[in-house]
Amino acid sequence: MPGFFDKSIEFLKGVGPQRAALLCKELGLFTYGDLVQYYPYRYEDRTKFYKVNELHEHLSYVQVIGEIKSLQHVGVGRKQRLVASFADDTGQFDLVWFQGANWIKKKLSIGVPYIVFGKPARYGKNLSVAHPEIEILTPNATKGSHLQPMYNTSEVMKKKFIDSKAIGKFQKILLVEAMHHIQETLPEKLLQSYHLTDKKTALVSIHFPKDQDHLQKARYRLKFEELFFIQLQLLKLKVTRTEKYRGIIFSNSDKLNDFYSKHLPFELTNAQKRVVKEIYTDFRSGHQMNRLVQGDVGSGKTMVAFLCMLIAISNGKQAAFMAPTEILAEQHFEGLQEYAKPMGIRVARLTGSSKQSERKLLHEALASGVIHILVGTHALIEEKVRFQNLGLAVIDEQHRFGVAQRAKLWQKNKETYPHVLVMTATPIPRTLAMTLYGDLDISIIDELPAGRKPIVTKHMLDSKRIALFAFLEKEIEKGRQIYIVYPLIEESSTMDYKDLMDGYESISRRFPNQPLSILHGRMKSEDKDFEMKRFAKGETKIMVATTVIEVGVNVPNASVMVIENAERFGLSQLHQLRGRVGRGAEQSYCILMTGDKLTTEARTRISTMVATNDGFKIAETDLKLRGPGDLMGTQQSGALDLLISDLSADGEVLQLARQAANQVLTDDPELQKPSNGHIRKHIDSLKKTAVNWGRIS
Repeated sequence: MPGFFDKSIEFLKGVGPQRAALLCKELGLFTYGDLVQYYPYRYEDRTKFYKVNELHEHLSYVQVIGEIKSLQHVGVGRKQRLVASFADDTGQFDLVWFQGANWIKKKLSIGVPYIVFGKPARYGKNLSVAHPEIEILTPNATKGSHLQPMYNTSEVMKKKFIDSKAIGKFQKILLVEAMHHIQETLPEKLLQSYHLTDKKTALVSIHFPKDQDHLQKARYRLKFEELFFIQLQLLKLKVTRTEKYRGIIFSNSDKLNDFYSKHLPFELTNAQKRVVKEIYTDFRSGHQMNRLVQGDVGSGKTMVAFLCMLIAISNGKQAAFMAPTEILAEQHFEGLQEYAKPMGIRVARLTGSSKQSERKLLHEALASGVIHILVGTHALIEEKVRFQNLGLAVIDEQHRFGVAQRAKLWQKNKETYPHVLVMTATPIPRTLAMTLYGDLDISIIDELPAGRKPIVTKHMLDSKRIALFAFLEKEIEKGRQIYIVYPLIEESSTMDYKDLMDGYESISRRFPNQPLSILHGRMKSEDKDFEMKRFAKGETKIMVATTVIEVGVNVPNASVMVIENAERFGLSQLHQLRGRVGRGAEQSYCILMTGDKLTTEARTRISTMVATNDGFKIAETDLKLRGPGDLMGTQQSGALDLLISDLSADGEVLQLARQAANQVLTDDPELQKPSNGHIRKHIDSLKKTAVNWGRIS
């Protein structure tokens, strides 16, 4: 049965079919539930009345009681404006209208008391308020002092007279009707433990708060509820999985011990040791592992993955390693081969370009258990690929694979599910990781191997290009190699291609005796691979590329990364690109080239890059600048269908909400207890497709 909040907004008094169609199209508001959860983006403080002598240009919006002393048109033609001198007993300032001057002049009277609301600004010595809101002073007008909600609207809506005030009116009408239908969604115990206001009060106060205190309490309650239901959903998934899917127990670690004692090429960092221990604990728990390992480029994730594969092989199982591109799959294959060969462990590779004749032999060897580790691209998840006994699946750069692709790898075993280890070099802020991957356990490798020198990052302006070229020349003389990267903006691929080709030509002229490589998105796969291999072998000294190389090949001899038009890149992309160098023992550099004129946000990005190499600090800044929706394209994940919470600011509320969800599920995994009736009723009332259980249904 559709409920009250499922009603179409066209049935709300004052809306009707035409306005409803506009609200649907412009704001995505279809039902009463959508409208009541369309929250204000800010509030104008109508609780205080200022005196004229208290005004200055640094105040935001102010409310003043006074009278109009004079009215006149100033200027001629298109520059004509209406200026009113507005005064109280402490002083005067100007009210200015640049549009609709004649219409407004007819509405105003000299000597009549008004309430004026607007933003003060200073022009020369005079204070003025442009296009103020103005109403005649009545006893009612001062009585209703309040925080006025401001709602986002569009130009199209404003032309049809649906502005912020109109949406406020709709909310008032709706809240009166909705009072009997708003159900509490959280148990009494949680309301008390976390000092939360009740749902009805919160919904009224978020739209029409009496004061700042009521507003803060309403915000806190609604954010907590939203994040609580998302965390409850993720944790419930996790509980169901650990209860339902038994994991293969790996108790034998002979191969690992053998590798440690005879073949380990370098000392592991403490962070690597800690993560291997966490994974080994999962392997012995009897539960199926789903773990995300985060670590900056070069922190040694591949070694951790190999050590875990050794444990699987010690227990008579096979391992799969899935990478997003052929170049990366090839790189991992060669890297793992180097460690595996001396131990008699057989590693094979499977990619889209593997020949048919090779595939037949590989399928047979895999099904018979002769192959211990299979490295490849998503060719691994094809139906024909059958393992004898897959025990561990490792997925690299997981955000490049959909959940469905991961699941296919998971279903390669019929009896038991393999353990899953997901790796990413994209540092994800803790709040985002808890919301996106709340159903995974998370391990962090937050230490670089000994001997790695931090990359030196410098910001250079275009005017210093001669100095840049001189520096590059010195590095090439030392035998080093260089990346020069140009931005790629999809909407304008022709312009990008031109930038890249212009850049390539000027580099060719400046370094006539150096062999160059070029790499861009228009090239065929095999040509890209050919150029990348030439560079990796050291046959070319400079690689001129677009961001195709962002997740790319390990070239230890490449020591300089020049990023052209660095202001056009996002922070996480800049950090990923920087991670292409610094792979060897030599000092590496990242040079960020920009023009003179930078926006405030671009300056913040550049200065953050220069100040720190810490991927997590960079990700936190990125989250603050861009919001979670843009970060890693997470709006597609569904988990970020947030109405009021902001993951860059609400980390603390998120921690509390997760803690509360955990307590509830630990005490009552199936939510069967009467005390959790509100939660169960709320979840049941939602459509099965709703990703955000915090929504009203």
